[in-house]
Amino acid sequence: MLTPAEKQRYARHFTLPEVGEEGQEKLKQSAILCIGTGGLGAPAAMYLAAAGVGRIGLVDADHVESSNLQRQIIHGERWIGKPKLDSAKSRLLEINPYIEVECHETRFTAANAEQIASEYDIIIDGTDNFPTRYLSNDVAYLLKKPNIYGSIFRFEGQVSVFAPHLGGPCYRCMLPTPPEPGSIPSCAEAGVLGVLPGIIGSLQAMEAIKLILGAGKPPLGKLVHYDALNTEFRKFTLRKDPECPLCGNNPTITELIDYEQFCGLPSTSTMKEITVLELKEKLDTGLDGILVDVRTPEEVAAAALDGTQRIPLQELPQRYREIPTDKTIYIHCKAGGRSAKACSFLADQDITNTVNIKGGIDAWRDLIDPSLPPA
Repeated sequence: MLTPAEKQRYARHFTLPEVGEEGQEKLKQSAILCIGTGGLGAPAAMYLAAAGVGRIGLVDADHVESSNLQRQIIHGERWIGKPKLDSAKSRLLEINPYIEVECHETRFTAANAEQIASEYDIIIDGTDNFPTRYLSNDVAYLLKKPNIYGSIFRFEGQVSVFAPHLGGPCYRCMLPTPPEPGSIPSCAEAGVLGVLPGIIGSLQAMEAIKLILGAGKPPLGKLVHYDALNTEFRKFTLRKDPECPLCGNNPTITELIDYEQFCGLPSTSTMKEITVLELKEKLDTGLDGILVDVRTPEEVAAAALDGTQRIPLQELPQRYREIPTDKTIYIHCKAGGRSAKACSFLADQDITNTVNIKGGIDAWRDLIDPSLPPA
């Protein structure tokens, strides 16, 4: 039941016929999982907290960086270098002390997804990579929970609700196969206007609240596209694919799979890798090769290691011949993902003397030089 203080807090909801006191109690009894507390997860979680969703779960393993603050408004300056979950939980409880915030400080993977997601009514996908998008879709389908999808790119965003158990298609019906690795640049590579994820994340929160209340019509079988530059919303019809390997007539995916492999990302199991601590030892004794940084110029300008050759990953196909191949090539990026792609690309060019630096410059900051600015 709602306390007198909660009734006062949610007074503006009570006058809405679609909400009222009964609807507010539904919100209090609900539980929503937000995968990520970044550009999309930040506004979504904040509005869910303000609306009175009783239990909010957060999944994130990252630390707050200064480059996050332009769009991830749940975090603040004093939290730079600290876990995002600590920052997010503090802010949500400041917004609404009458809710519960549960933190899962880990990557959302096939190994833990079902255990984490099973405790919640709705999943909000606030991720920025294809393996986790397919994972959140699949686990939501297997657990018969709505998956509220959102994505952003520069000045454009998309929202939909994937819920085959409610009669709509799933994410795989819209995108049966993932794009080629590296074909779509990340936010770090392409940029994004900071306001945009606030709009899309708020729409995701709205759809979650509507589902809890049973109010209005969720965009089942619809993809809502927002063009910020032209201030236009467009709606596209999505159809359930009878051949979908997950929700189709003859499904072939009946359990969670290896999503990195499915999306064509390089496997690090056969790749030569070292930790930043091992790299530090080599640098102290004289590196037996060259160090290549494949981050964007903007990231490098914010924080970089001395003596690196700098070639952004997206420029590597045109510039890889600039790298001397008579020495070991140590490659690093922000967290190890793009550098693994670089190693894989060079291997395809028969350049196999590469070593991926696990954890990238983030790990260097955490384990070796905390004074290094976040980037």
